Formats: sequence, C-alpha cells, structure tokens
Amino acid sequence: MKRMLAATGAVLLLLGLAPAASAQTKTITLGAALQLTGALANTGRYYRDAYELAVERINAQGGVKLGGESYKLALDILDNQSDANLGVRQYVELLTRDKVNFLLGPYSSSDALDDSSVAEKYEVPMVQGGGASGQIFARGYKFIFGTLPPAEDYFGSTIEMLGKLEPKPQTVALVSADDAFDVSMAKGTRKLLEKAGMTIVVDQQYAARSSDFSSILSLVKSKQPDIVLWGGLEPDVLNAIRQMKSLDVSPRMLYSFTVGVPTADLRKALGKDAEYAFGMTSWLPSPSFKDEWFGDAEQFAALYKQKYGYDPDYHGASAAADVETFVKAIEAANSLDPKKVRDAIAGLDFPSLFARIHFDERGQIILPQTVIQIQDGNVVPIYSDKLLSKARYPVPAWNKRS
Repeated sequence: MKRMLAATGAVLLLLGLAPAASAQTKTITLGAALQLTGALANTGRYYRDAYELAVERINAQGGVKLGGESYKLALDILDNQSDANLGVRQYVELLTRDKVNFLLGPYSSSDALDDSSVAEKYEVPMVQGGGASGQIFARGYKFIFGTLPPAEDYFGSTIEMLGKLEPKPQTVALVSADDAFDVSMAKGTRKLLEKAGMTIVVDQQYAARSSDFSSILSLVKSKQPDIVLWGGLEPDVLNAIRQMKSLDVSPRMLYSFTVGVPTADLRKALGKDAEYAFGMTSWLPSPSFKDEWFGDAEQFAALYKQKYGYDPDYHGASAAADVETFVKAIEAANSLDPKKVRDAIAGLDFPSLFARIHFDERGQIILPQTVIQIQDGNVVPIYSDKLLSKARYPVPAWNKRS
C-alpha cells in the first residue's frame, strides 16, 4: 500500500482513490487533516495508522452495507504539519475540493476545536477521538462528536484513588498548559480537588509546547506539595520529568500526568526515570472490549503492532472506533446524506474495541479513566472504580532511588 506525497502537504489516498461515493465506484471517503510532520507527529501517527487499519479491516470483511449494496471505505488524509491554521484550511479543501463524504478528526483539543467549526459550517459530521476539551462541545454544534471522555474529568479517577491510599495527601500542585484541553482539565480538576477536601498550594499555567519548566518547578519545590498533577502534551511531560529529576523536585507522595505515561515512547525515552510515574488511560487492550471487525481490543492491538511495529494506546483505539462509528451510522441511516448520518450518529449505542459508543446530548461519550503507574518498565493498571493493583506509593524521592 503506497502513501503518495503531494507537494502541498503529504496527501494520503488509501484503500480507494475515489473522492466520494458513486454508483460506479461504490466508495465512501473519510477525510482528515493530521499531524504527520512537525511537533505533534509522534502522536498524529496513531490516528493515521488506526484509521488505515480500521478501513482495511472493514473493507476486508465486506465494507459498508448501503441500499442493498456493499461500499468500500477510502481515506483522504492531509498533513497539517502540526499547524492548526493549516489544518482548518485543509478541512475546507477536503469538503470543497476533494468532496469527501465525512470527516475524521485530528489530534489535540486545540486542533479539534478549530477544525470542528468547518464541519459545522458545511453541515458534515466529524467524529474525532483526539480532542476532549469541553470547549469543543459547549458551543451547541450539531455536527461534532468525540470519543474521548471530558477533559474536565481526566483526574477524577486519580483523585478518587488518592482518597483510598495511606497516607492520604492533603496538598496539591496543579500545573497545566494553556491549550484548550488543559484549560478544561485544570478547571474541572480544581472542582474535583475542592470536593475531595484537598488544598491547591500551586496553580500554574505555562505556554503549550514549552521546554523550560525551571521556574514552575522551583515554585513547586518551595511549596513541598504532597502530589503534583501535570497537564500537557507528551513532549511537555517528557521535559517535565527530566527537569524534575535534574532540579530534584520530589513531591511527598506522587506525581501524575494527563498524557504520555501509557506510551512506550515515553518509557523508552526516559528509561529508569519513568519508574513510579502515574498517569491515566481511557483504554487498555482488554479482550472485554469486543467489536464485529477485530473481535476484541486485544486482537486489535496485536494486529496494530504487527502492521506498524509499535503498540497502540488510547489514541489509536479511539481513532479506530471513530471509523467504526461512521460504518454503524451510515448503515443505520441507510444513506450518505450528511444530516441523516449525523442524526444516526447521535442515536448510536454499540460496543467497539475502544468503549461502548453512545454520545451524550453534547456529542461526547462518558467513560472513566483507569489510573496507571509505570512499574519495572511496564504499564500497570492501578485504579478505575476500584483498586486493581498495588500502587508503589509514596513515590521515593529522586535522590533515594537505586
């Protein structure tokens, strides 16, 4: 399968070349502008690869049933070069120039926030598993749907778990980026911490994609909080952990991050310094998540790694579920009319390899995060609605690790 690069920015035409469905080609095209190069390419690849694998698998098993006929899925993927403004222009091109049928989303809440406005303007549904910020879904838009849980609740399971550990933490340093996801995350986390009776002693925001956290970490060190809760993109988290070690910033009990901890890349980059880090994930490759194309999430993960050479995380699983969502909705609507498919998406309730897909009135699914910790180089599930494994807690200070 060849990936064809165009001079205007890495255009991928996969598994079918028709720009839209027709009686001759019987093809349905899903379009997306993804971060294939630039600062966010490492995470953007999860979406490209999962979209591709899902389309390949669905086509191999008969495609989409519509009007008594079988249609094949195709992808039209553009490289937004990790530039949100370029991404917006490319989504317009996908609809007006390439005439794709429906839209899949990019990575990151900030991109999804902007790009979903294109879907709303042209009244073509977008299903995306890359943006969780409540800002995306608070505008009353009808054509945007998201398969990640609300950013405001991301630390909910973590804070609930903390109430069950001994000693119980009392003070918190909350650090977050200024992008759409982390603004929503921090807003929700403040409420969760207040409800849990914990005191925020540091509440700091930094510019997204920053690389120097020395001033924030010096403040955190001076306040000696029990826990540090950190929100940002994966490169931010990687730099934060490295600088926590170099500046000898050790909270009394633990530190946890919104992203990065589930990925093998972070563990590889940090080596032993990744040990003890807490994080969260909305998905694990469990056989309990079943669907009709892959069998279950465990089989999906195995096929994904076999094809691409690295393990999927929740980004990839949510992206595959986005493709499945369109198949279910098109078949339920028995139509390619965007408004009819939009209405069908809003009414879906089906099991996928990622989670049960059922959207609330705003267009987002609700599911709990599983708290995870890196132990001996492995991702270990610690807590969802109950304790699953023993946490290594309190986390030892940097200067006390072997």
